Amino acid sequence: MDQPRDVEVAIEAAEAGADVVRRKYGGALNRYDKSPTDFATEADLEAERAILEVIRAARPDDAVIGEEYGATGEAARTWLVDPLCGTLNFAAETPLFSVNVALPGAGVAAVAQPLTGEVFWADGTTANVRLNGADSPATPTARSRLVDVDIDAPPGSDFLGAQLLTDEKFRAAFAGRVSSSTLTLAWVAVGRRAAYITNGTLTDSVHFTAGTLLCESAGCTITDFRGQPLHTGPGLVAAADPATHQQLLDLIAPHLT
Repeated sequence: MDQPRDVEVAIEAAEAGADVVRRKYGGALNRYDKSPTDFATEADLEAERAILEVIRAARPDDAVIGEEYGATGEAARTWLVDPLCGTLNFAAETPLFSVNVALPGAGVAAVAQPLTGEVFWADGTTANVRLNGADSPATPTARSRLVDVDIDAPPGSDFLGAQLLTDEKFRAAFAGRVSSSTLTLAWVAVGRRAAYITNGTLTDSVHFTAGTLLCESAGCTITDFRGQPLHTGPGLVAAADPATHQQLLDLIAPHLT
């Protein structure tokens, strides 16, 4: 029997996690504190176990780094798993969260939105959204003028989020939003957002990798805050098209130190 493609493994794994999250949504859940403003729930833990079961069955020799259970195995191929991106929203019954699975070396990503049944996926060359078994191509567009500005930042770093959201030129050009990081990147890939901005910790991140792979495969423009390749400098700007991207870089530049 033929082995499934990496992208199909990613989709199956993301859907397995999404099934757990969907069943747990709206119910009473135990919480496990990580910090005063961050925690995991039993939905995070059970969803990650479901994802790992799929990956280990299909790719037993691969390594995995998960948000909740950490790293398992040592291999050149390493999967990145965030079983519930947007746990705070999930716990507050705010339907802005996703399940993320990525295999960076292969350009493979799957981002499941549990409450809509959608899976946004990329195989390294194309990006699509799957709903009810049917795939549609991801088509970025800046038509909405909606830009999500992530307010998270690494400890001790300067963040321009508050400055940008109060910048009159930014507010005249775009409607600012704050949402789930990976879900918003998926929305940029399919044209539901014009752009996404963050200076979160990006390298090998279970939170951002799946979303950035989706945007890259969809043909979005992605750089750091200075317009250089991602991971070479601070931050991330993912935009639907080059013109929107340049407009955002011009707005960000005065706020950089």
